[in-house]
Amino acid sequence: MVKFFVGLDLGQVSDYTALTILERLPDKKGSIYHIRRLERTRGASYPDIVQKVLAIMRSPSMAGNASLIVDQTGVGAPVVDLLKKAGLKPIAVSIHGGDNTSHDGDSWRTPKRDLVGVLQVLLQTGRLKVAQKLKLGPTLQTEMLNFRQKIDPTTAHDSYSSWRESDHDDLVLSAALACWWGERAPKPQPMLGLIPRPAEPCIPRYRMGSYNRMPWRI
Repeated sequence: MVKFFVGLDLGQVSDYTALTILERLPDKKGSIYHIRRLERTRGASYPDIVQKVLAIMRSPSMAGNASLIVDQTGVGAPVVDLLKKAGLKPIAVSIHGGDNTSHDGDSWRTPKRDLVGVLQVLLQTGRLKVAQKLKLGPTLQTEMLNFRQKIDPTTAHDSYSSWRESDHDDLVLSAALACWWGERAPKPQPMLGLIPRPAEPCIPRYRMGSYNRMPWRI
């Protein structure tokens, strides 16, 4: 049963590519997710991105204990193929504006509203934690606060004014992908009567700080 979830949003060469690593911890009221790492890069080649992700997934703390979730809506499909050739098994997600989620093996089609809905619930119930000392933590917070959802009155489908329609929505998408799959994947059972110890740092060269307890709203 995996413990870490790696969300990868792949942008065009001129756009940011973002990566979010979540650690899922059991809790009586539902799993708690801690964002352990946030990264974004611009101008890197896709083979270089693949090699970086491969190194992360095969690191001692992550190997055999993490799921990789990749947005393949735009440029992502060929990169998903590169990830597979490198020996990884990504969950490939195509995002659409409809209502239904479907899949064929590890290839999924899911509505935007499902991804956003999971992220909103986790934020509003305090089940998504972000370390204050994460360099990109404030950036992610700003992206979430700026996020807007609209409903097309003609089609009743969702549109998102900040879903890859502006320059800096990559962190939101990478986090949403990781959260969405974390809620779908089999969950560990909490040990009743025991208080879990605070999570220890799990990503190399990274120190956990105190958590931002400010209620986030989208």
